[in-house]
Amino acid sequence: MGANTKQLRTRIKSVTSTLNLTKAIGLVASSKIRRAADAMNKSRQYAAAVTDVMAVLAASSDCAKSPYLAKRDGDRVRLIVIAGDRGLAGGYNANVFRLIATLPKAEYIPIGKRACERFGQPINSSEDFSSLDAHALARTLCDEFANGEFDRLGIVCTAYESMMTQSAEVRWVLPFERDTEAVGTAGMIFEPDEQTILPIAVPEYVAGTVMAAVRESFLSEVTARRMAMDSAGKNATEMIDELQLQYNRARQGAITQEITEIVAGSGG
Repeated sequence: MGANTKQLRTRIKSVTSTLNLTKAIGLVASSKIRRAADAMNKSRQYAAAVTDVMAVLAASSDCAKSPYLAKRDGDRVRLIVIAGDRGLAGGYNANVFRLIATLPKAEYIPIGKRACERFGQPINSSEDFSSLDAHALARTLCDEFANGEFDRLGIVCTAYESMMTQSAEVRWVLPFERDTEAVGTAGMIFEPDEQTILPIAVPEYVAGTVMAAVRESFLSEVTARRMAMDSAGKNATEMIDELQLQYNRARQGAITQEITEIVAGSGG
């Protein structure tokens, strides 16, 4: 009986340590959520603005022959893969890699430490990914796309829907989907002309789209980590309560046995 109570005390201590760890990780994630949400909203607004500009330019007949708009028959795909910098975020990273397995074979450009580890690339951080990084990547990809080095560019990221829901998805970026019904005179005047502006606008569009995807994925990551730690903390608390009950019963049994032995000994 003594050995049983000792084992239960050890387990309670171990689970309590885990509970304290999950609380600490959850607090760190919570402290990042508001800042990450602000960054996501700003990047979404910028991405929407540059996409609107691209839509107007793409609707222009003068830009119809641009390599950034023409659909290609090839199957050379490049995917920017955005994953987390660390684990303990529920299924966040696993969902991204599971989605990749369903997509066509591609050349991968990872953002986030987990993605870099997966694809054997130099480590970079999704949290520290900056606008300068996005523009440098966009310029390189746009030049290579215009030179015909690949046929499609997509982003595998995680869409933030709510605190409870985040889902992995792929967003195709190039070639830009041309909408011939778009209004070409939406209060925009291009100087000197649309054909000249389009090659300048495309890298801005790609950079804005990448940056928005990174910021949205990071918010999804810290939110998923917060929810995972809340769930783990709840489970740990329930386990501690159950172990404490078992310990109390074992301790009560041990005391009862000792009293019985004493009474039996005195009666003899």
